[in-house]
Amino acid sequence: MFLAKKAAAEVATGFVEYGMTIGLGTGSTTAIFAHLLGEKVGASREGVRVVPTSHQARIEAITNNLRVVGLDEVETIDLAVDGADAVDKEKNLLKGGGAAQTLEKVVDYRAKELVIIVDHTKLVENLACKPVPVETLPIAWKHVKKSVEETFDVESVVLREGSGKSGPIITDNGGFILDIKFKEITNPAKVEQQLNNLPGTLGNGIFTRKPLKVVVGKPDGTTTTL
Repeated sequence: MFLAKKAAAEVATGFVEYGMTIGLGTGSTTAIFAHLLGEKVGASREGVRVVPTSHQARIEAITNNLRVVGLDEVETIDLAVDGADAVDKEKNLLKGGGAAQTLEKVVDYRAKELVIIVDHTKLVENLACKPVPVETLPIAWKHVKKSVEETFDVESVVLREGSGKSGPIITDNGGFILDIKFKEITNPAKVEQQLNNLPGTLGNGIFTRKPLKVVVGKPDGTTTTL
């Protein structure tokens, strides 16, 4: 799978131009992109600024000698490069496996252009194939869970547990994550908005802002672009 991810990441570096501010997504494929971008920029770090979408993305950027700036330090983001947990035929995305979807959505939606890099296993028929993550205020998670169950016909709503610690996952924003297993998602844009409207939510993993390109890496190291 590494070859597929690297192939997609290599294509994405071709969209980066001198002077750009780049939004850096979170995940294993964008980590490869950060490494390749670091090689492209070189030791001087001149010409490209990177806005990370999580602590993990920030660490990847620093490790690869990229110039890091905060979201609140920039006026515009020229290009966001991000991964996805699932991509449907209409290029709607499901994100949030790494619990970073809230800031990723701010960066991805504010960027002038968005390029998504994935391996071939992320192409799906329906976004309901995986749970949809929703970030909540910690004190409100039970009420958000109840609101979801009252609003949608879902299979389950589960508070995501942490790994290597007791208790729930704590996001970079200090929130909790509810993973919602939908039976089907026929209108991703509507579901995205409905989830946004539930009091106590901070963000959800359905992204309906259409990317400029979805670069799909294959196991043999080739790519296709949607």
